[in-house]
Amino acid sequence: MGTYVPDRILSNHDLEKMVDTSDEWIIQRTGIKERRIAADDQFTSDLAVLAVKNLIKNYSVSVEDVDFILVSTTTPDTPLPSVASQLQHRLGIQSCGSLDISAACAGFVMGLNLANGLVTSGLHRKILVVGSETLSKVTDFKDRTTCILFGDGAGAALVERDDNHASFIHSVSTTEGRAGVHLYRSGLANTLEQTELAGAGNIIQNGREVFKLAVSTMVREIPKLLEQAGFSQADLDWFVPHSANIRIIEAACDRLKFPMEKVLFSAEYFGNTSSATIPLALQLGIEQGKIKTGDTLLLSGFGGGFVHSSTLIRWNI
Repeated sequence: MGTYVPDRILSNHDLEKMVDTSDEWIIQRTGIKERRIAADDQFTSDLAVLAVKNLIKNYSVSVEDVDFILVSTTTPDTPLPSVASQLQHRLGIQSCGSLDISAACAGFVMGLNLANGLVTSGLHRKILVVGSETLSKVTDFKDRTTCILFGDGAGAALVERDDNHASFIHSVSTTEGRAGVHLYRSGLANTLEQTELAGAGNIIQNGREVFKLAVSTMVREIPKLLEQAGFSQADLDWFVPHSANIRIIEAACDRLKFPMEKVLFSAEYFGNTSSATIPLALQLGIEQGKIKTGDTLLLSGFGGGFVHSSTLIRWNI
């Protein structure tokens, strides 16, 4: 694992000077106190490279022999070339497959699951999975319903073949395309802009509907995943959902009867960083001495699309 967040901090008190909001209101409704903001000349690929370099430093590993790169992002530097291909060049990897994943806040978990499939199939042996976002560049800071939420950050994981210590236990991914209208960025087509929601390249969100979709999806899919894997909630050491909003997680855990004390959350000081929230939460869990070798973790991402991806893993680092 490796992570990176920009130096600049945007606090709730800073936002009070920008829009009609308050620190108390934001914390009460989201659990967010601060978020990190990329510099004007700092983009998604820059954050991704620094997250991988942090991984290399933390674990004294090499990425020169990586044979595939998967990058989850909703904010690529450019539509093409992909961020993954830019990483291949900037990290000095001679030859490997590369692919950007467009799965919003579920993207990092989706990337882990794809990496597991590629490794398990025997096609690849060493894969970089990165979630990197510069959401501040597509956030309307005049819109108080969205600008209080989003921050910038990146996380990277190295997935390698190990015939003796399997980490991936079971996974599931779902899509409800009909709900894409509730969370999107406008693009070349205007099909979504024809609705009551509108935008011009920025993130557009119907918070109420996203809240309901996120909670109902986790409550429906997590018990099914655990049952299919032959596990129960009591077997989980840590639950690591996408850190969109603490109230979403509290509502889901309440309905699942799962203790919040076993939840890892990264948005308090980093905001909603989309596909980077889960690796940032994992890194916090490592730094705080919570996650230990042999622990069983359930990672669950959900976001625009409406897409969801969960995976049950055994922590073998």
